[in-house]
Amino acid sequence: MNLLLNLIWLILGGFIVVLAYFLGGILLCITIIGIPFGFQCFKLAGLAVAPFGSEVRENDPPSGALAVIMNILWILVPGLGLSLAVFHLVMALVFAITIIGLPLAAQHLKMTRLALLPFGTEVRG
Repeated sequence: MNLLLNLIWLILGGFIVVLAYFLGGILLCITIIGIPFGFQCFKLAGLAVAPFGSEVRENDPPSGALAVIMNILWILVPGLGLSLAVFHLVMALVFAITIIGLPLAAQHLKMTRLALLPFGTEVRG
């Protein structure tokens, strides 16, 4: 069932999300300062490839102050965090209009949390 839902996800716009995260990760990794942010974009791209059957969890042990500082920089400096989170919220609202789109809306909501605060989390799937 997860395979079928992941295929529907990719057909209904998930492929564009994967491509955008992957290209953003490449662009951020061009500079040395952007490498940690680029790795987070790759983590988001990995989740966007197959969101059904994957879960987002906090790191064990917690990353601490460094993750908090990097999350603040993620939101403020490149402006990625807030814009990506708003994008996923809007897409969740669009898919939630229909009953068929509810599973896709749930995956966009899962990605919203990771798009806003990617540091200190891991994707298991």
